[in-house]
Amino acid sequence: MTANIDMSALAVFIFFFVLVTAMGFFASRWRRAESLDHLDEWGLGGRKFGTWITWFLVGGDFYTAYTVIAVPALVYAIGAYGFFALPYTIIVYPLVFAIMPLLWKAAKERGYVTAGDVVRGTYGSRALELAVASTGVIATMPYIALQLIGMEVAIKALGLTGEMPIILAFLVLALYTYSSGLRAPALIAFVKDIMIYIVVLAAIIVVPSKLGGYSAVFSAADAAFEAKGKGGILLDPAQLVPYVTLALGSALAAFMYPHTLTGIFASSGANTIRKNAVLLPAYTLLLGLLALLGYMGHAAGLQLESNNDVVPTLFKTLFPGWFAGFAFSAIAIGALVPAAVMSIGAANLFTRNFWKVWINPEVTPAGEAQVAKITSMLVKVGALLAILMLPTQFALDLQLLGGLWILQTLPALVFGLYTRWFRAPALLAGWAAGFIGGSALVWSDGLKPLHALAFDGITVSVYTGLLALALNVTVAVVVNLVAPAKEIADDDLTVAEAESRS
Repeated sequence: MTANIDMSALAVFIFFFVLVTAMGFFASRWRRAESLDHLDEWGLGGRKFGTWITWFLVGGDFYTAYTVIAVPALVYAIGAYGFFALPYTIIVYPLVFAIMPLLWKAAKERGYVTAGDVVRGTYGSRALELAVASTGVIATMPYIALQLIGMEVAIKALGLTGEMPIILAFLVLALYTYSSGLRAPALIAFVKDIMIYIVVLAAIIVVPSKLGGYSAVFSAADAAFEAKGKGGILLDPAQLVPYVTLALGSALAAFMYPHTLTGIFASSGANTIRKNAVLLPAYTLLLGLLALLGYMGHAAGLQLESNNDVVPTLFKTLFPGWFAGFAFSAIAIGALVPAAVMSIGAANLFTRNFWKVWINPEVTPAGEAQVAKITSMLVKVGALLAILMLPTQFALDLQLLGGLWILQTLPALVFGLYTRWFRAPALLAGWAAGFIGGSALVWSDGLKPLHALAFDGITVSVYTGLLALALNVTVAVVVNLVAPAKEIADDDLTVAEAESRS
């Protein structure tokens, strides 16, 4: 189970893990509600999170442990192309500013907890609600598995091997999420994000100073890419279109995920969300600095078994053991926060849009909370088993498809905020076309995110998720034009209209 353990690193890691575990259980008493036996309290923290709590919570589940591992790994592997995550996190916040306050208003006024609730309330369609809710659950599962991969990399860097450490870590996570609900990751997110900021700031100051400065870092990275004949520190002209479409598609998908919507719905007001849209880009700066660690890996001359090892190996090589332990604990805690919120988001979907609709329509609020608690544990167990029993590549492939799938829920979730023109059958047909057509394209391309399009002898690669979304919207428009219209019930009022009346 052990090999080459740095005891000072392990001691620091254990200290912070115990600290956040205690905070996770204490969270049930934080901003205490009369009872957590209600989905609004357990799954949305009472919808009372202010600007700073929302900032840490949304940032905490948006910038995950896998982000800390994967973004520098991608930059290490292919160079500038790996920075597409930066424009993606720049594009996303104006979208949040414009769209999410309307969604929050709908959720608050009508008691919605999930995206499925919003769709049912807007269109009165159980089929469309089921499609959106199902997509949310299956797109979230591989995302949770990726957090386990990030944590696994950090634990392995400590010298701990075998499956027991990660099983124990997620057992603890499951227990305090069950006990405290969304309050647990919201409270832990404060510690997690402060630790990540400290780690990244230390890295961008200390690492270049030990490697001869940033000029030496970029020169070493440029030489490494030139030597292997792949990648570079600047984008190739042929990469511009795929770079832009990946960034745009990822931005449109980002806030369709159940866990990010959970953070939005838990906010105390629409202005809280707008303020966060202004403040959250601070995380984009952090992400840019983090990505530079990929270049630093080349400058440090690291010998890696996997690109995912670049960040842990950099810290083990250039920092004292105690700080490496601090960095690894930050990464591991960075897995706990989003994994908890993701499991809560998936559990809310199952409870509201499956259990209550199809199994027990008379379930009480306390019963809903109990079903959600149990489901959140089962979701985590499922993700853990996927990591322990299936190849890592399986989770990565599913995550690629998950991004495409969740993007197909955008028309059903967002269009109704602005127009009543679309009807449920059209949006359902569009969702099916985008979901199936996009999946088929990804499969035919060998599970790659880009699809090559030829125009007049010129071939460009475009993010497949955007192509699927274009098909989705086209089919929805055509079906809406040809399908007979039905009278829309009063309950189908759009949020925009409701807001204009207030």
